[in-house]
Amino acid sequence: MILVTGATGTVGRELVRRLPAGLAVRVMAREPARVAGAPAAAEVVRADYGDPRSLARALDGVKAAFLLTGRVGDDDEHFVRAAQSAGVRHVVKLSAAAVADPHADDLITRWQRATEELLRGSGMDWTLLRPRAFMSNALSWAASIRSDGVVRALYGGSANACVDPRDIAEAAVRALTEDGHAGRAYTLTGPGAISAAEQTAQLAELLGRPLRFEELGPQRARTALAARYPREIAEALLASAERQRAGAKAGVDATLPGLLGRPAGTFRGWAEDHLSAFSSL
Repeated sequence: MILVTGATGTVGRELVRRLPAGLAVRVMAREPARVAGAPAAAEVVRADYGDPRSLARALDGVKAAFLLTGRVGDDDEHFVRAAQSAGVRHVVKLSAAAVADPHADDLITRWQRATEELLRGSGMDWTLLRPRAFMSNALSWAASIRSDGVVRALYGGSANACVDPRDIAEAAVRALTEDGHAGRAYTLTGPGAISAAEQTAQLAELLGRPLRFEELGPQRARTALAARYPREIAEALLASAERQRAGAKAGVDATLPGLLGRPAGTFRGWAEDHLSAFSSL
């Protein structure tokens, strides 16, 4: 039995769609009605990381699990302890590329490092997926593109080797279903580094309409982030942007093409497949 967490999120949705037919699959979600695209035979269960009984039910009989948590806190620890008790053999964890950067010491990166260390000491087999930023983060610009033809972002000239979430999902499927991935940490990037200004230009070309890039200064960015996130998370995101401006996220890694047996997807390819989100038609 394979358990998938985070199935209503960007990567989890793509993962469940890619699981081979015939596998015993269980999908765990706080809101099962939001799960879409899971195999017809998959079992969808309601569970929460903070509810030990629901976690125990979700993990019963599970041999391999995909762990994706979106909240800084104790969710990962609760899951790992419950997985140990349930006899899970292998956990594939979605982490972040920043954990390997010695200059990254923000709250989010420290949390991911702590989870990785917890898994390493758990006695279970583990695989760590460490992606760069998701190409789908560009969807946060969709509303302003549709309404005003503008993209607003901090440090528009800084480059990030962002990765297609569909590629991350495919890598996760391989780690869950193939031998040879236990004890491995995979840095996952796209095929090249691209800046927000360059992404804006590509979206404009694909949409066939002019788009304007508007650079946010640090204070405007801080205000915008503080309206959406707790202060420590907002500061962590700002620190991450500073590291990107210094070039820390521009490196391209060959791991993903090696895992998938094909080139990693480009931002243009991702954008072509999601163009309707940016279109006012």
